[in-house]
Amino acid sequence: MNIEAKPIRVWDLPTRLFHWSLVASFAIAFLTAESEKWRDIHVAAGYTLAGLITFRLLWGFVGGGYSRFAEFLPTPRTIVDYIKSLMNGKPQHYVGHNPAGAVAIFLLLGFGVAAAGSGWAVYENMGGHFMEELHEGASNGMMAIVVIHIAGVIVSSWLHHENLVLAMITGWKKMRTPTHENPAG
Repeated sequence: MNIEAKPIRVWDLPTRLFHWSLVASFAIAFLTAESEKWRDIHVAAGYTLAGLITFRLLWGFVGGGYSRFAEFLPTPRTIVDYIKSLMNGKPQHYVGHNPAGAVAIFLLLGFGVAAAGSGWAVYENMGGHFMEELHEGASNGMMAIVVIHIAGVIVSSWLHHENLVLAMITGWKKMRTPTHENPAG
């Protein structure tokens, strides 16, 4: 039996543009958070992040294939099974998001909504100290998930012998499918 690598389109262009635009807007917002000098840039990046997340929430229902939430909505059982497979050294393979990646996505979207909403309230002088703390906590929570997500991408790429970063740039993954040689030749 040989293993053949067959290209498959996984991530559509809107999903890939969303992903990298979110990376940029969150990085800019996070890096400019403590500077009064860069406040306008921070606010613009925050509004961009809010718009991107709004798009992704809609795209999760109307987008194509592996971009739909229904395609990767994890259950407690699939999460536990996936983690067990990692610990056993025989990780389950998913074409789209694996259950751990799906949890990270939903957490990123949730923290992003909380950060954007509370950031808007702070900018509009609503909610006082509570909103400031919520904004900072949601932003730091999002950063923690980003770090975990990056680590997961590195580990998953290594375990599955695939370049997930390249897949999120090009939209294509190489699926390894078993092929059986004909012994009769």
